[in-house]
Amino acid sequence: MQTIALVDDNEDTLTSVSIALELESYKVLTYRDVACAPMSFKLRPPDLAIINIKIPRMDGMEMLRRLREVSDLPVILLSSKRDEVDEVLGLRMGADDFLHQPFSQRVLAERVRVVIRRASDKDDSTDSAIERGSLRMDKARHVCTWKNMPVSLTVTEFLILQAIVSGPGVIKSRVALIDAAHDEDVEISERAIDCHIKRLRKKFRAVDDSFDMIEAPHGIGYRFKELDRPNA
Repeated sequence: MQTIALVDDNEDTLTSVSIALELESYKVLTYRDVACAPMSFKLRPPDLAIINIKIPRMDGMEMLRRLREVSDLPVILLSSKRDEVDEVLGLRMGADDFLHQPFSQRVLAERVRVVIRRASDKDDSTDSAIERGSLRMDKARHVCTWKNMPVSLTVTEFLILQAIVSGPGVIKSRVALIDAAHDEDVEISERAIDCHIKRLRKKFRAVDDSFDMIEAPHGIGYRFKELDRPNA
């Protein structure tokens, strides 16, 4: 049984979401005090966390930031605001998905299923590693390195990067990257892809400030530099 951690200070939300997910055969751990959740995650790591961004003491964005410093745990953020600013910020900080309240319990359950499936899927091909110059991606172990330095990626970031590096020099449209990282029945904006790309670049530049391998030619999509090009 897969475990979902639900972090929200609203008792009604905790109850309704827990019931909906338990009906889908998930085990749900609820937390009203966001400050206690990270420690509990270390003791009992869930398969996915659902976090409301507007909770007292430590808001969901700050909790996500701290999680991403130490963990690639899949995270879905919830927000009662319709403003896309929070969604963009959450995606930039490493959220795997974002839902605006109110939402149907069926939609939430489907988003949870998709994110967990992406996190648990293993590549069945014989060659489970991709090497492009200084980049190495081990698909089976979900490990990425640049110049032998580890680069910690979320599931979504890993899938997007994998799609880009699969054809060096070939431009991948935002729609193609959405298809690579999400099920076709999950609606994701093209702007969300831009947020993930910015975060990918930031992570690689944290280990190599000269990293410039992900290009955006003419704004029509993204590509990984060909190996025979300068700075490859």
